[in-house]
Amino acid sequence: MEEYPEELRTPPVSLVALVGCTEQHALISTHLNSEQPPINTLALPDLSKISLFLPAKSNNNQQPADSSSSNGILKRDWLQKHRTKTPAVVAALFSSLHVAGDPAQWLQVCSDLDQLKALIRSRNTKLLVIIVHSSSKDEISEDRLLALRKRAEVDAKYLLFFNPDDPFELKQSLSRLGTAFAELAMVYYRDEGRRIKTRIEKKAFNSVDLHVRYCFKVAVYAEFRRDWVEALKFYEDAYHALRETVATLTRLPGIQRMVEIKTVAEQLHFKISTLLLHGGKLTEAVKWFHQHYASYRRLVGSPENIFLHWEWVSRQFLVFAELLETSSAAIQNIPSLALGTAERPLTEWEFRPAYYYQSAARYLKEKRGTLELALSIFETWNEIDNSVESVVPSIYVGQFARLLEQGDDLAMQPLTDEEYTCYAISEGKRFQDSFEIIALLKKSYESYGNLKVPRMASLCAFQIAREYFSLDDFSNAKQTFDGLANLYRQEGWVTVLWEVLGYLRGCSRKLGELKNFIEYSLEMAALPVLSGVDTQHFTAKEHGPGGLASLSQREMIHKEVFGLVIGSSIKDDNDFKVTADNPLHLEVDLVSPLRSVLLASVAFHEQIIKAGVPSLITLSLLSQLPLTIEIDYLEVQFNQPECNFFIINAQRSPSDAVLTERQGCRLESAPSLALLTNKWLRLTYDIKSEQSGKLECISIIAQMGSHFTICCRAESPASMDDLPLWKFEARVETFPTKDPALAFSGQKAAQVEEPEPLVDLSVGASGPALVGESFMVPVTITARSHAIHFGELKINLVDVRGGGLFSPRESEPFGLDSHHVELLGITGPEVPSLEVGKSWSCKLEIKWHRPKPIMLFVSLGYSLNGNDLNAQKTNVHKSLQIEGKVAVQLSHRFMAPFRRDALLLSRTNAVTVSDQLESLPLNETTIIVVNAKNCSEVPLQLLSMSIEVDDNNIERSRSVQFGGQDLLGSAIVMPGKEFKKVFTVIPKVDASKLWLGSVRLKWRRHSGIGDQSGLISTASWVSTEHKLPEVNVELSPLVVSLECLPYAVLGEPFTYSVKVHNHTELLQEVKFSSADAQSFVLCGSHNDTAFILPKSEHILHYKIVALASGLQQLPRVSLTSVRYSAVFQPSTAAATVFVFPSKPHFKIADAEEKQMEPIAAD
Repeated sequence: MEEYPEELRTPPVSLVALVGCTEQHALISTHLNSEQPPINTLALPDLSKISLFLPAKSNNNQQPADSSSSNGILKRDWLQKHRTKTPAVVAALFSSLHVAGDPAQWLQVCSDLDQLKALIRSRNTKLLVIIVHSSSKDEISEDRLLALRKRAEVDAKYLLFFNPDDPFELKQSLSRLGTAFAELAMVYYRDEGRRIKTRIEKKAFNSVDLHVRYCFKVAVYAEFRRDWVEALKFYEDAYHALRETVATLTRLPGIQRMVEIKTVAEQLHFKISTLLLHGGKLTEAVKWFHQHYASYRRLVGSPENIFLHWEWVSRQFLVFAELLETSSAAIQNIPSLALGTAERPLTEWEFRPAYYYQSAARYLKEKRGTLELALSIFETWNEIDNSVESVVPSIYVGQFARLLEQGDDLAMQPLTDEEYTCYAISEGKRFQDSFEIIALLKKSYESYGNLKVPRMASLCAFQIAREYFSLDDFSNAKQTFDGLANLYRQEGWVTVLWEVLGYLRGCSRKLGELKNFIEYSLEMAALPVLSGVDTQHFTAKEHGPGGLASLSQREMIHKEVFGLVIGSSIKDDNDFKVTADNPLHLEVDLVSPLRSVLLASVAFHEQIIKAGVPSLITLSLLSQLPLTIEIDYLEVQFNQPECNFFIINAQRSPSDAVLTERQGCRLESAPSLALLTNKWLRLTYDIKSEQSGKLECISIIAQMGSHFTICCRAESPASMDDLPLWKFEARVETFPTKDPALAFSGQKAAQVEEPEPLVDLSVGASGPALVGESFMVPVTITARSHAIHFGELKINLVDVRGGGLFSPRESEPFGLDSHHVELLGITGPEVPSLEVGKSWSCKLEIKWHRPKPIMLFVSLGYSLNGNDLNAQKTNVHKSLQIEGKVAVQLSHRFMAPFRRDALLLSRTNAVTVSDQLESLPLNETTIIVVNAKNCSEVPLQLLSMSIEVDDNNIERSRSVQFGGQDLLGSAIVMPGKEFKKVFTVIPKVDASKLWLGSVRLKWRRHSGIGDQSGLISTASWVSTEHKLPEVNVELSPLVVSLECLPYAVLGEPFTYSVKVHNHTELLQEVKFSSADAQSFVLCGSHNDTAFILPKSEHILHYKIVALASGLQQLPRVSLTSVRYSAVFQPSTAAATVFVFPSKPHFKIADAEEKQMEPIAAD
């Protein structure tokens, strides 16, 4: 599309001219260019320059010069002339000083207007008069303005004022100018279009060429007016009229005439396609393209000129592809249904640019082939000379002429068809079409790749690689072919893979890459191309360097490769061979395409074998090469090098150099190492390993010739994959082993058992481990039947539920946050040498930081030989599962003192927040009850329980006063039981958040109740910490306390008092009410109101007589604080008293030291 001139590729833009007042031209031009649509300007300083753009023209519009005859269809520069030279509107700019000045200046203005009107009258160019204000004080009389308008013969709205000094007036002036220019340009192009349409309607022409030209001009004028519908209609009329010219021909036109017709048709098609895509009519554009192609596909010309036709066809596809790629309509969803005509429905690909890029490349190949034929013909005739250098484009589109010098003048001489053919061939020789073909195919490849269509993309890549190959660019060709070969192997496309491998062989040979050449050749020879292919119809097809895919071609390649292996060279290339200085080694892994060349299967007859005991192993080799290959010897490699051995072909005596090189290695012999096509070669031998562990066959190396080896990775028959390209072929499938069961279950690896150890390794543990304590695990080693030397103990802690090792490695430091269980160390020296019957013990110290079950693995590695440190070691393993559990669970709760309650305002809120802090009264005693529950399965001995505050925060430690910090002595808590301890706390500071500290409990396992001397255990003490929550400390305005005897006697009166303390600076009003109790007689006020002074207390006394014995409920007293709307009622426990039937008599016993017994507090 870049070959087209800009005026054809872009929509027409209106052109206007500015004459006079040059200092204002830049301002006006900038504004017009920014309009939508933009307007181009010609800036002329004075009237003397306008004659260059508007030369005199004949006024005889009735009989135009081109209406009687025509030498061409479209003039080459007509469209450019209307876009750059012929303005639709001429604007005359006059200074206001000249218009309103003296008579001489006015006469000059009139003279300039008359001259300008004379120039534009014959061309129908519109006139616009602009008066430029020199200053804001300029005034022009109405009479002078009327005279100016009549002189210019323009309407009042086309006589405008332009004021550049005032920004507001400038903006309005530019807006009026833009509107006036657009209106006049629209009128001009409409009138010109109507004038030409009149000729078409009256058929004022006698040639089809003029009909095409007139329709083209009307369409262009419509584009100037942005009337896309009319433009499309007349472009189509021009196209159809041109097509009628071809249809009415009775014989093939001359080559120049045919080139002109097709060039004009190309431009018309480009305009039509652009307008259709611009209007969002994608389907119509695709249909139109195929109609365009079908109309001219048979207009090819003579054989020596047919290359011009293919070049033209290629350009049509290229341009349409670029239009689709840059059009917004093509980006929208492609129609899902097949469209088009019943004879030729449209496919989805015909809506994609990739299809047209690919077709453009294909027809450009056709052009290249026919151009080479034309070159051979004309070189034979010797008709191409240097005179073509003077050939230039003619004044008509699609025509060429010879430029002649006649003195000081230049003349155009028409060309004959033979001269034009020579010129076209000469131009074709200047360009290398291969590079253009590659560029087109790359665009198609990228487009198919973006559409996620790898198979179509691979076809383009194949064509690109062939072009590189034809250009002798073997590096790029090989790189592209390699990628294609990988895809074709995955897809299983044997025929195209053969073609690609043939090209890769050619590239490798040209690049001197012997290894790649042999690899590609072997892969080709092993492809599933069977007999009978030679007789197919593919023999007429053009093939690449690999030739026709056939069995005979496979055999020829096979012989060529193995000729190179034994030292022969390819014809005309003596250096391209395998020699001692240039050996060759090939690797065949599990995904290599060379698996079909040589496949190695290894099967142990036993999966578990004894160390030092021989076992059978079967080696199987398979090849799909077309001819039998002879192997000189095989090398079988294991992960234990001492098990490697060699198999020598008995039919080929090994050289002395080979025997010398293999001296000290195990040598085996086979009657024959000949590999037949698709037939397993099975070899069975003994294998013996002295080392315990895994024994695996790694690879098998086949030596063929003196300097060629193939290393195949060993595969297990049970897990061996089929050959991808051969699994669907009709061939006889056999098992790699004679025993079918071994073929389905055989493995290339076996487990070598360790010798039975004669050493006892015992690991013991007493009960579960407790979190926080150092848990000791005894380990004992006993030399039962043989001595132990160089012993090494390995300890591993493994999570029972998975998750890897717990014990940190030496390179990583231990952290409590990253490990649940820690191996602290081993108590005892290193494992010594032990004689028979001796034993050695140690203890493993393990600490649990979180409850977690683990598996303890203990491995002992030792040597039987006391003189060799590097001798093979024997291993003994033991494992033990240990459960880590939490020993003590601490909890707490806050309580008020017995029969004393403080009013806390935070508790009176109606809304309760879930994360609200516990509130404690300021300077009042609060009881903390801490529970310690034994969650383990063993008794625990408690040493002490205390509340500790951070020593670093002295101010905070002074904010709280604790009580009850005495030691426990030696309390014993049995499994599942609880121990309770009471602490008191008195907050001293009013704080919204006060941290009380942490409860710290020291404990250890109890060694036994029978220990009378303080129950002292040898285990160390473990500290468990329980963090107390932060509390809210607030001043309690009222504190209520009940005072009553600890017990009552039936029938005896006693005093029951209720005290209310006012801790505030305010007078508090408190209402009292008491309810009668069935078991008591109450004497006192039942309802009353008391006013309590600040910082004082009020006491309410009741006299009560018990009427019943036993545990009885006292009369209920309710208190209501009026100020805080808070109600207080004593709890059931606080209002309960025990009544004796008679006065009791108590005896006080002496405190005696008694033996501490296990306790349990509920």
